[in-house]
Amino acid sequence: MSTSAPLRLAVITAASHLPDLSDPDGWDEALRLRGLIDGLERGGYRIAGVLGADARLPERLAALAPDVVIVDAESGARDAIEHVVWATRDAPRPIVLFTDEHDPAHMREAVAAGVVAYVVDGLAPERVRPVIDVAIARFEHEQALKKALANANDALRDRELVDRAKALLIAKHGLDEPQAHARLRKTAMNQSVTIAEVARRLLALADLFG
Repeated sequence: MSTSAPLRLAVITAASHLPDLSDPDGWDEALRLRGLIDGLERGGYRIAGVLGADARLPERLAALAPDVVIVDAESGARDAIEHVVWATRDAPRPIVLFTDEHDPAHMREAVAAGVVAYVVDGLAPERVRPVIDVAIARFEHEQALKKALANANDALRDRELVDRAKALLIAKHGLDEPQAHARLRKTAMNQSVTIAEVARRLLALADLFG
């Protein structure tokens, strides 16, 4: 991610509306949120929006396209975390959780769900940038690992397709393995596609015609 411009953060919270002054819990939650946002802004970050963890979250996050998602989760708020992870499934982003709950079991659950940084008991201004930087670095590392695994799985599937197609050519046309491979390669070059794609088409036609 580029660091030339301030990173844009979306803050997800239950305190997404002005609290009733007669509700001490709601008031405390709103003040806590205000303190978190102040700390993030003093750290040099731009707050792109403050969103509730509701049914509209996926479309609102898509519209904001933030660099990082911050979850302000009082007492862990497992449902909020799951909702945010679900809302970012199509466009993954680093998720940082701020909570007042120090629960190792919940911390493990949150990390397993997709949270890349778990911060307890607020955030001092001097800690903001290290926390966000570590969260981004960890997120990018995990995304690279997922991409490498997906590429490896794709390569394995392609190899299995090619092996099946070669076996078909050997059985149907009496070719040996090098000849079957050469025929697949030549067809791929003529059609400007991969050998795996030629193999897939050949196997599909074999299924069609029995």
